[in-house]
Amino acid sequence: MAKNTKSKSKSLWDAKIIKRALLDSVLKLNPRSMMKNPVMFVVEVGSVVTSVLLFRGKNDFGFNLQITLWLWFTVLFANFAEALAEGRSKAQAASLRGLKQSVSAKKMKSPTFGSEWTPTPASSGSYAARSCPATATTACSARRASFTRRRAPRHPS
Repeated sequence: MAKNTKSKSKSLWDAKIIKRALLDSVLKLNPRSMMKNPVMFVVEVGSVVTSVLLFRGKNDFGFNLQITLWLWFTVLFANFAEALAEGRSKAQAASLRGLKQSVSAKKMKSPTFGSEWTPTPASSGSYAARSCPATATTACSARRASFTRRRAPRHPS
């Protein structure tokens, strides 16, 4: 009987991430943090206004209640979804940082087929920038520069 070799991935509804997302979704109701997203800020202001009108107004209580509940649901759900996405991305980043420590590369002694190599632990920065000494030839300097700066896309003339 074959064993299942698939690694277990974390569930979308991980309790730790959900609890943190619920707390963050309430903390994001602060108008200062809502101003970063103008659309949701306007929805939040609208939900506050309709909440005040709900208890001060005497006509159409049912309609005002429905609008108020929908606006508050929209704000809270949007904050929860954003906080959940942030929590999952932070968990993934932490997982990738752990993976970076366990990955190694093969550093070749010369750039020819079949040459000897030594295992090298992964570290930050590009390999080409680390492998070229500062006083290297122009070809090595050009290779180092191409890894350290972003190239502009080429457009056909």
